[in-house]
Amino acid sequence: MNMPLSRRRPILSLAGLLFSMAAIAALLLAGIGYRQGWWHFLQGLQIAEWAVYSAALGLVLSLAAAITARPGRQPRRRGFVSALLGVLLALPVLGMALQWEVATRTTPPINDISTDTEDPPVFWDMPNPTEYPGEKFATLQRTGYPDIAPLLVKQAPDAVYAQALALVNERGWAVVASDVAEGRIEAVATSRLFGFADEVAVRISPAEGGARVDMRSRSRLGKIDRGTNAQRIRAYLGDLNQHLGQP
Repeated sequence: MNMPLSRRRPILSLAGLLFSMAAIAALLLAGIGYRQGWWHFLQGLQIAEWAVYSAALGLVLSLAAAITARPGRQPRRRGFVSALLGVLLALPVLGMALQWEVATRTTPPINDISTDTEDPPVFWDMPNPTEYPGEKFATLQRTGYPDIAPLLVKQAPDAVYAQALALVNERGWAVVASDVAEGRIEAVATSRLFGFADEVAVRISPAEGGARVDMRSRSRLGKIDRGTNAQRIRAYLGDLNQHLGQP
């Protein structure tokens, strides 16, 4: 015996809502579990992938329920609210997945970015210091991020260093080493969801008429960063420029 459409709508909308809620829960669990050491980051990414599939299914079911239960006469409103909630919960998960996919396809397959690829800042005090990957990364960076360059300022290096260190602390990065005499800062920036640790080095050196600020940012995990390190350098140097009152 076929179930009447009026009874199928609430079931459809409820199923869509549940899949969307499961997607949000799985995504949060993926990050929390990795932060707590419950599983390897690859397992966390697998759970995040399942969250995307769940969100996609939740969106399809919720849209189908919303279309057949749009506001109107009372019988047609059954399930509309839960269908709408299912859509609203699924969209952020799918939007994040789309952003990751676009970034993967449009950014260079590298995970170490520096404003100075010939003499990049060195990670002297990191637990597992690594050398800059070399010309291959430099070429890919110049092609993909031609705007990444040193910041030149018309202030004394010591004054610039103080502002640079203050900005690192303001961002909540964990300072590993700081030496005003050498003009270097090393810190660890942590991503919001998974808590992935990226290493950051800032170098302030004397330059004609002021100081030069170089920065390097690299990911500890993975072979690509989807543009994260380049964006971090852009944002940091841009804010530092404003803090220093530069035009």
